[in-house]
Amino acid sequence: MKLRKLNNVGLAEFDNYLDSLELDGTLPPPMILLSDPTYSDDIDTNVELEMRSFGSRFDTANYLYPLFATAGILNLEKDVHLWAWCSLYFFDTLCPLSEKGLRKPRERAAYIPEPENFQRYYRHLLLGPYLIYRAHNDNPSRAMALLCKPPHIISDIEAQIGAYQELVTNRSIVELTTNLYYDPKSKGTKRGAGSKGAGSPRRLVAVLNQFDLTWDLYATATPILMKMLPKEFEKFAKSIG
Repeated sequence: MKLRKLNNVGLAEFDNYLDSLELDGTLPPPMILLSDPTYSDDIDTNVELEMRSFGSRFDTANYLYPLFATAGILNLEKDVHLWAWCSLYFFDTLCPLSEKGLRKPRERAAYIPEPENFQRYYRHLLLGPYLIYRAHNDNPSRAMALLCKPPHIISDIEAQIGAYQELVTNRSIVELTTNLYYDPKSKGTKRGAGSKGAGSPRRLVAVLNQFDLTWDLYATATPILMKMLPKEFEKFAKSIG
């Protein structure tokens, strides 16, 4: 389907649907909003989307980035109506049916982005991975710890790092995070990476914010950052080539 965007009427209808879905998880998504000119508008682009499922958040970004990178859409990352349209288009992936045939929606920011609130901006289930992938498009795999979960799940790693622009766009820090918490064998996060105690992503953010008071973290290489970490991170650490 050719990429479109919801208009104000369509955005309100989608918002109302999300409200209703919280009360009745059996309600089907209002796919008519995607193509009906009453609810959505054509845009000046040749981008065509395919209905598909994705195994991970990395997969969604890997699919969307090359399509959008050359689309010529102005202020793409700030376009609430476009990303809401995309959320509805991929809704079966972003809000999947349970075994009982019910959908359980996440917070509203997961489907309708909030560009004025950076800490919640990255919580959009499509825009968040897209922005992370874009920031690391020279080597997207360095962000695997942030993007290895299924499309509808935001890990604590992504939530913690993504809440700070100066962290999520820092190549050394994102690479450090992947080296600490990503398991390439299982293609998921290491055991204990979702905890809140010693060596956890929350502690990593606290330590990095402390480092930032005296160090230029953008100019600090990943191996140096690794050596600077307290001993509590040793259980997650691995050698870096």
